[in-house]
Amino acid sequence: MIEFRSVRKHYPDAMVAVGGTTLTVATRSIVVLVGPSGSGKTTLLRMVNRTVEPTAGQVLIDGQDVRERNAVRLRRSIGYVMQSAGLLPHLRVIDNIATVPVLSGMPKTRARERALEMMETVGLDRRLARRYPAQLSGGQQQRVGVARALAGDPEILLMDEPFGAVDPVVRGELQRELLRLQREFGKTILFVTHDIDEAFRLGDQIVILAPEGRVVQQGTGEEILQHPADGFVREFVGITGGHRELSLRTTAEGTMVVDGSGHRLGILRDDA
Repeated sequence: MIEFRSVRKHYPDAMVAVGGTTLTVATRSIVVLVGPSGSGKTTLLRMVNRTVEPTAGQVLIDGQDVRERNAVRLRRSIGYVMQSAGLLPHLRVIDNIATVPVLSGMPKTRARERALEMMETVGLDRRLARRYPAQLSGGQQQRVGVARALAGDPEILLMDEPFGAVDPVVRGELQRELLRLQREFGKTILFVTHDIDEAFRLGDQIVILAPEGRVVQQGTGEEILQHPADGFVREFVGITGGHRELSLRTTAEGTMVVDGSGHRLGILRDDA
């Protein structure tokens, strides 16, 4: 479990990135931080592995303040996936994935075996192992990033807009892959996105943030849609303006699902 207790982050220029945030990330769940630019999503995420230190407050993992742990060992024990994949361009795929196991003391031969196993786990062909990152597509690079994050078998995964730089089709594939991996491995995942649709799709719990890391609402997608906390939430999730207000319309093609603005979203099928 990850806990943020009244955490604050003030920078020397007096900018307040996080103004006193308290929230909990349950073990073996996907918790998604979502909000506009400047809401402190990435700052909160990076406090977990101490790449950002809070000005005040506490971040705890299983009851222990992360500041009591060695920063390097802490980071190696936590998987981290970012938008650009963050792969080392001079290393082949297999050695990118093996990086954390090798740094943690695993023999290089075994670490490469582990890397090949992780490639299969995330749906990558082993024949890509000898390629360099620049020889991969964007979606493949992101899969390598996920494989690398899993290679050390961490209990916690931090994912900072990991699918934001790929096209919508690949993004959907990667989202499905993440959900499959979560069913298989049951990690504690803290996921940052600016996309509310992605948040609804992935999150067991969704945390909607306003500027300075203020938690406006936390709950399941269903709870947020049925009982939005305020006007900010209504507008952010798309209730204001009709994006989330759906209705059925009979057309020549069949029963069509349309939003409050009249845009056709899809055909309603009767699976029975």
